[in-house]
Amino acid sequence: MLRIALSSLATRWPSLLGAFLALALGVAMTAVMLLGLAAAVDAPPGGGDLVSLVAALGTAGGVSAFVSAFVVASTYSYAVVRRRREFGLLRLAGATRAQVRRTVLAEALLLGTAASAVGCGLGRLGAPALVRWLAGVGMAPPGFAPSGSAWPLHAAFWTGLLVAVAGVAVAARRAGRVGPLDALSAADLDTGVLTRGRLLLGLGLLLTAAVLAGTALATDPADLLHRKTYTTQPMWLICACGLLSPLLAPLLVRVLGRLLPARLAGYAGRLVRANAGSALRRTGAVAAPVLVAVALTGSLAGALGTVSAARAAEAGSRTAADLVVVPATPSARPVDAQQVTDQPETPQPVDARLTAALRAVPGLAALSATAPTRLALTEPDGVTVRTGARAADPAGLTALARLPLLAGDPAALDDGSLVLPAEWGRTVGEQVPVVRADGSRTALRVAAVLGDGLGDNGVYVTAANAPGARVDRIELRLAPGADRTAALADARAAARPYGATVLTRADWLAATAPSNGRIAWLRTVLVLGLALVYTGIALANTLATTTADRRRELALLRLAGATRAQVVRLVTAEAVLVVTVGALLGCAVTGAQLGTVHAALAVLGAPAPWALPWRPVGLVTAGALLLAVLCAAPAAAWMLRTRPVTAAAR
Repeated sequence: MLRIALSSLATRWPSLLGAFLALALGVAMTAVMLLGLAAAVDAPPGGGDLVSLVAALGTAGGVSAFVSAFVVASTYSYAVVRRRREFGLLRLAGATRAQVRRTVLAEALLLGTAASAVGCGLGRLGAPALVRWLAGVGMAPPGFAPSGSAWPLHAAFWTGLLVAVAGVAVAARRAGRVGPLDALSAADLDTGVLTRGRLLLGLGLLLTAAVLAGTALATDPADLLHRKTYTTQPMWLICACGLLSPLLAPLLVRVLGRLLPARLAGYAGRLVRANAGSALRRTGAVAAPVLVAVALTGSLAGALGTVSAARAAEAGSRTAADLVVVPATPSARPVDAQQVTDQPETPQPVDARLTAALRAVPGLAALSATAPTRLALTEPDGVTVRTGARAADPAGLTALARLPLLAGDPAALDDGSLVLPAEWGRTVGEQVPVVRADGSRTALRVAAVLGDGLGDNGVYVTAANAPGARVDRIELRLAPGADRTAALADARAAARPYGATVLTRADWLAATAPSNGRIAWLRTVLVLGLALVYTGIALANTLATTTADRRRELALLRLAGATRAQVVRLVTAEAVLVVTVGALLGCAVTGAQLGTVHAALAVLGAPAPWALPWRPVGLVTAGALLLAVLCAAPAAAWMLRTRPVTAAAR
């Protein structure tokens, strides 16, 4: 059977070229990410930036491996299934079912070995470009260089080989199980695509995704808001949709068919819908790259935008200030006020002179000055953890901060107590060992416990427990009916001698609200960039391959009276319809993932806005549709270059 497998590869290599390219490029993409990860791991310690780079490359490597495995499995499965007539001939020639299975697996092993080797070579060539890009955009430290480690190539090679064998295993077993006469008579029909095992596995993956989300919501909803979680969790839904595509695709095709304009609902439209709804394996192979591209893009961009919008909304809901004063840096000196410079400097944790000047602003109802500091708190299990905190005046904190209170009263904050979030596992009245910023130790009583939230729901202490802290924010609330314009002018006049900046609440929130910075979006590009390029190449490759397999079908259409232009339009319309089906499945996965993120925000008591990723999903879908037109139309025209009678006789 090995000799048959070698002969089959030698004679059928054009039809297997698509599967070869899909696997080789998938292995190359995985190897590039793993080589970048090895370079980051081998680099000299570089602080938090290097740790973030390792995490980003690890996530990107996992996403790359998943995308390539998903697409390759779909491509290889289709490549095996479309050879059912050949397998039927082997069975008629006396081959047993086990021999047919061994032949197919041997082909996959040989093809996978060659493709994985080529992919590792391409990955080794592409890794320096990734390293240069990481250093060029500032994501990698200076001196970041490619790694000479061999383990990334070994991991990519064996992963590719495993994916190749696993991708054909189920299809080979199904091909060997079909009887010779049945295989010959049904070779061109997509029957039995949704087997009982496939249905149960797809439903099982859906149930697994639901259980994981429900468990996280019940135990640790904040984990659902982490980048690693909302990047990898959609993979369960993507696999489930891929397995259930024979059930979902015909339904979506019928729905889309009802939405077609009247002029497209004639015989050509019916034929397009019939082809897409009946050739389920071809539809699944074409829709798979689109599904994974749209789902990952929508899930990652949507979750990132939703969490960012929630943080910004939470920051706005945590203060009742009308004006916010931002003091100058510690090196700044007062200007225009000689009486201030003549006064002796006294070390104070807050700038009392600026605060006193602001208290004289007409129409002022309340003022709260806070300063950042560092503390080390001992958790209930005895582990000491450093954390950020803010020094605040209890009266101002109570008047201006809208804290998510769970227990206690922030007004009870004094020099012997602190306010902290619930994540520390402490209760009101409990004593907490604390190490202050200057290294001094004390024990503070818990005055109040706050909800964890997303933003600045941190630890609060008084100035006595924040030695050396300097005020970085002074919030002002005006009395009802006060002239806000006049109050703003007076506050700026009072703050001008100290070099402080006075902002309205809206301006301060716009300037300081959490947002997705440049590095965050670069990490998104790192995770999705190569995956999207790969899915685009895989889509083009699958469209060209599946169209080439329809030579006889297209010739019969020509013999039935269709013109060459009509056949090209029909194939192109079918490709567009199938790509749309894949995009809709990807949007369904995106909606489910964003619903999970929205539920996690609601459980945490944080604002839960909807930040729908219309733009990135629209761009990916538009790119897939454009590829469908650019690949399907020329491929169909190329297939029609042969006379219909000659092509139909083959």
